[in-house]
Amino acid sequence: MIPNPPPRRPQLGYLFVPPLRIQGVSIAGEETAVQIPELDVCFDIGLCPRSALASKYIALTHGHMDHAAGLAYYFSQRQFQGMGVGTVVCPERIAPPIHNVMKAWVDLEAQVTPYNVVPMVEDQELQIKPNTFLRGFNTVHTVPSLGYCIVERRSKLREDLLGAPQEKLIELKKAGEQITREIEVPHVCCTGDTMWGEHFDRPDVRSARILITECTFMEPGHRDRAAVGRHLHLDDIAKLLEISEAEAIILTHLSRRSHIGQARACLRKALAAKDLDRVHILMDSRTNRSRYEQQLAEVEAEAVPSQPETEDGDES
Repeated sequence: MIPNPPPRRPQLGYLFVPPLRIQGVSIAGEETAVQIPELDVCFDIGLCPRSALASKYIALTHGHMDHAAGLAYYFSQRQFQGMGVGTVVCPERIAPPIHNVMKAWVDLEAQVTPYNVVPMVEDQELQIKPNTFLRGFNTVHTVPSLGYCIVERRSKLREDLLGAPQEKLIELKKAGEQITREIEVPHVCCTGDTMWGEHFDRPDVRSARILITECTFMEPGHRDRAAVGRHLHLDDIAKLLEISEAEAIILTHLSRRSHIGQARACLRKALAAKDLDRVHILMDSRTNRSRYEQQLAEVEAEAVPSQPETEDGDES
């Protein structure tokens, strides 16, 4: 009898929400790393997929091993491949243990790997790109934890000056009056592992265009499991849809207790038809591939020029 081959590594989940890519792996208890390449950020770093090395920042939501075990490898490989020193942003209380881990690796490898740690508390920010900031907020889990919002700040003309002649604007500016106002655009929010809490009602969480959140359990019989582990259940996602303005809500951290086919069926049963198009499971490769192929087809159709017709209706 010929034995079965070893199981394959999970394929990276992938979604395109223009202009951002959301890619990575997230399986409850095994590994989570969700990358936004355009923003140089990867949320968590379970087993460090190769693609995650390109992210300058790891936004670590908490210290559980399935979310943090790849951190030392991430630092090491960025140095080895000449990609620059990596930076981890993390809850303030787990910064010392991260330093301890990296010190242990010095003893193991007999060499020093450069790295940066940015401890963060609620509403603290780190600039990651021009006018773009990573902001932490408290979540509710079994260990110290943070979620993160990526927000862009833009200057806009004051509302009371809209339509004012250019001459008046110049005059006000010369007089030292502030003619612009700053607005904030939340592009992406990632909650990490969390149970339901007040953080879902934060303005930057509610208004994020892309909301990445866990949904560890989906089946009705698993509500108690969700409560014990301080995780979300599909019932919470139904509540979230009532307050979130997100164009796309991306579910991560699904337990292996639920097969992807079962998860799809649970979504269809629990959510209103009008909400299904904006809820996606990161690891649902088949559905996400079909969605991406449709996106490609739509772009290709728009790129094909229409053919002019002659007066009798025949193409010229």
